[in-house]
Amino acid sequence: MSGRPGKPDLSGYNYSAISSLVLTADRSALPRRDREPDGAPTSLVGKINPGEMGSRVQRSAPKDVEKKKKRADDAAVGRDTLDKAAASRKRVDAGFGFSDILEATQDVEGLRYRPRTAETREVYELMLSAVHQTLGDQANDIIRSATDTILETLKNEGMKDFDKKKETEEVLGSISNDAFTQLVALSKKITDYGAEEETMADPDMEKKDAGIDDEIGVAVVFDEEEQEEDDEEGYEIREESDDDDEAEEGEGGSEKADDDAGDSEELVIGGSSSTASKAKAEKDIVSPHAIDGFWVQRQISEIFPDPVTAADKAASVLSILGSESSLRDCENQLMELFEYENFHVITKFLKNRDVIVWCTKLIRSDADERVNVEVAMREKGVGWILRELAGDRQLKKAHDDTMDVDQPAIATVPKTATLAPGSTVQPKRTIDLESMAFSQGGHLMTNKKCKLPEGSFKRSRKGFEEIHVPAPQKRPTNDDELVPIDKLPEWARAAFTVPRLNRVQSKLFPIAFGTDEPILLCAPTGAGKTNVAMLTILNELAKYRDEESGEFALDAFKIVYIAPMKALVQEMVGNFSSRLSAFGIKVGELTGDSQMTKQQITETQIIVTTPEKWDVITRKSTDTSYTNLVRLMIVDEIHLLHDERGPVLESIIARAIRRMEQTGEYVRLVGLSATLPNYQDVATFLRVDESKGLFYFDASYRPCALQQQFVGVTEKKAIKRFQVMNEVCYEKVLDQAGKNQTLVFVHSRKETSKTARFIRDMAIEKETITQFVRPDSATREILHEEAGNVKDSHLRDLLPFGFAIHHAGMNREDRTLVEDLFADGAVQVLVCTATLAWGVNLPAHTVIIKGTQIYNPEKGRWVELSPQDVLQMLGRAGRPQYDTFGEGVIITNHAELQYYLSLMNQQLPIESQFVAKLADNLNAEIVLGTVRNRDEAVQWLGYTYLYVRMLKSPGLYGVGADYQDDDALVQKRADIVHSAAAILEKCHLIKYERASGRFQSTELGRIASHYYITHSSMATYNQHLRPTMSTLELFRVFALSNEFKLLPVRQEEKLELGKLLERVPIPVK
Repeated sequence: MSGRPGKPDLSGYNYSAISSLVLTADRSALPRRDREPDGAPTSLVGKINPGEMGSRVQRSAPKDVEKKKKRADDAAVGRDTLDKAAASRKRVDAGFGFSDILEATQDVEGLRYRPRTAETREVYELMLSAVHQTLGDQANDIIRSATDTILETLKNEGMKDFDKKKETEEVLGSISNDAFTQLVALSKKITDYGAEEETMADPDMEKKDAGIDDEIGVAVVFDEEEQEEDDEEGYEIREESDDDDEAEEGEGGSEKADDDAGDSEELVIGGSSSTASKAKAEKDIVSPHAIDGFWVQRQISEIFPDPVTAADKAASVLSILGSESSLRDCENQLMELFEYENFHVITKFLKNRDVIVWCTKLIRSDADERVNVEVAMREKGVGWILRELAGDRQLKKAHDDTMDVDQPAIATVPKTATLAPGSTVQPKRTIDLESMAFSQGGHLMTNKKCKLPEGSFKRSRKGFEEIHVPAPQKRPTNDDELVPIDKLPEWARAAFTVPRLNRVQSKLFPIAFGTDEPILLCAPTGAGKTNVAMLTILNELAKYRDEESGEFALDAFKIVYIAPMKALVQEMVGNFSSRLSAFGIKVGELTGDSQMTKQQITETQIIVTTPEKWDVITRKSTDTSYTNLVRLMIVDEIHLLHDERGPVLESIIARAIRRMEQTGEYVRLVGLSATLPNYQDVATFLRVDESKGLFYFDASYRPCALQQQFVGVTEKKAIKRFQVMNEVCYEKVLDQAGKNQTLVFVHSRKETSKTARFIRDMAIEKETITQFVRPDSATREILHEEAGNVKDSHLRDLLPFGFAIHHAGMNREDRTLVEDLFADGAVQVLVCTATLAWGVNLPAHTVIIKGTQIYNPEKGRWVELSPQDVLQMLGRAGRPQYDTFGEGVIITNHAELQYYLSLMNQQLPIESQFVAKLADNLNAEIVLGTVRNRDEAVQWLGYTYLYVRMLKSPGLYGVGADYQDDDALVQKRADIVHSAAAILEKCHLIKYERASGRFQSTELGRIASHYYITHSSMATYNQHLRPTMSTLELFRVFALSNEFKLLPVRQEEKLELGKLLERVPIPVK
């Protein structure tokens, strides 16, 4: 600062300092004309600092990746929610387990359009709703695929409206002009059709098969592995030489296998067509057992020998694979990391993404972290890796097959009714019961191949494949083999209306009537199992009959008959009541619909009930007054052990056997079942002596042999599959037209009239309608006349053509009329729902099951038909009094072919589903007082079918190498019980002393057991219930139950519910 101190420097404001600045500007840096650049090299010395070179470099991801991610986030409203849902749920088929059809069908193959904004999503949902109303109750993937196809047609600018309507009607059937106009108007509001879109990859999609999908758009072609994997699921006719060329020759044509070849030739479904191609297809799939903490680094060190580089790259690879990026982003990032010639390594990493990431995390984590990793794995839907790690090493013992289930248990777990705490073994670990349970439920198929009988053949057609299985040869019968009713004591003959027993009943007669041996009878539908049950009932009555007076001591015994369906219960009550009324026996029905008072139960000798109802009764220690009197328990359809309801059967049978062995009061167990491959296991479970009480009859004992056809639709697009199913159904019906009557089973009420109309319209179009009803016949007159009396408009429309429909929604008169017309042969084709198979005995020569998916309201999704339903429907094929054989046709998706082939050809092993409900069943035993500590629970598990199957197939049930020396699986059982008890304790249903193993029931546990509430729902109620709650808040709490978790919203109800939500006085969360 110049001038006097304290004065500011104002020199900058002098005129000389601020005037003519332009003239005094520094021009030295400006190029001068005499110094213009001439291209000669110039030195940079002094102008830059070499030490700073590269200091401003920035590494960034490709720009378009961020742009794409942003676009995807902005576009799809709710897509991030879908990703979370996809990660947290176990992968199920497209269209399963969602209330929103768009979310449910996100991964359906062949979709051209996905909405990208909230507005277009809303419009698209309206289109889905319109299509849903027209198509009726179809699976979500069919609705989505149909809408997608229609939208593609409507967006085609080169077509006229007339052609567009024609193509739309090919998909939907005939629609009104108004409906078409509505679709056109909606399609115009979809403004983002055809815009480039990033395909979102579902992490679970690459779970097990880990194939790189074309739809995800992988930029690099690695190999021809995809085609080979597709070819892997082979249908082959194998000869002993196993020569591939000969096998191909055998499968190519539709001719039957040569008879000369005899037994050396058979059709094998599900094997690989060539070991070489299978090996090649699987060469990059890595087993979870092969991966340790440094597996990735070893793979990389083959390319980069330098250990430091390999370690760095391994860390990067694990980071990329473990990120949430889609498959394409992952691949691009790996490409940057490796050279282009290293495709094979990238392929291997991408194919085994889940296995590599999670196995490495598991290996590198300590004991505490491992638990968290395992929980995260289950949440991400990769629990199968844990199961494979735990259960792949099977126990291979020389005496495995001949092991008697009871003997090892005696050596280690006493059978006395009370066990002191700590008398067996201490648990070593907690087992994840959820991952041990089978997620497929009753649809579980553990057989890898299915061998078909001689004479089976395959035929490939456009859009589908057919497999024909001939009817088995009927065994010749001698009248000498048949037991006449006269062999029974005179008093017992009144229970039979036939002169003699049939072949099956005659074989069982000496054991069923005359001994108290437990019995397992496996025989096809219609083989006369009910009469075998009747023989065992008469045998029981004989013990309580006074020889002199002929009176029965009716208060001294009870007989329980357990049937799986209410319809069957009612049928059996009617059957037994009429046949046993002569003896003064009272038969009572006990189901969810018909209750009985204690007084009524006391007066009843035979209780016909469902498994669930009997479970509820035997869970209560207060009701033992009459349960103690049970002397005979008949379990019908015992193969339902394999079903999701199997745990209930397992629980009541185990409870009965354990009680019987501990009290010494004998209860005779009789199991009736369809034919199944591992019947010996079920016999072991029922404590049946194989040399006395086990009876197995194959399909040749069916009263009317069954010729089977399995049609697998190969179309990828869901709507195409739907159309092919309809066309195949028409062809199969036409094959029988004029010769035999046909029952067509469909799986919703609306679908009955839609299918019948489709077949009729196609027959009119192809001029084959006269094959169903001749125009000049008297039948035609009868049908015309009866059509006038019908109330149902669809039925009135169809009857004159020889077609009819039948479902529970029709009124009684219409249903009775249809049944009578079909029984008289006037109606050629009857399209109906499964209620006809269960409720009314109306056999036909041919039964067609069109589609195998049925809507399950409890799960809120479409599921595969239960084996029970399939067997019951095909049981209607063939009329013993008229036909030498019946025909059964199953039309399903190609992927399900092997399941139904195994089911219908006695090759579907019955597995235990008990683990899924183990905690609830353990709680029931603790409340009942039969299990008081961990050791007694170990003993109780030894009575279950789960234990029998764990001994036979240790690998399948997660019995790994760590249980190698545990012959009777005492340690495994202790671990399972400990895990279940820990869950119950967490839900406050029991008090569990871990040191001693004592269990103590709580009030919550008693409520859960007596009212049949799951432990998870009880935990929810306990957490949220408060004494001061209003009714509205109570409803909210109950709505949180798992039981209501999957209640869906129908597509057509969304608009209505939206309006309702705005007006209801109650706030809806």
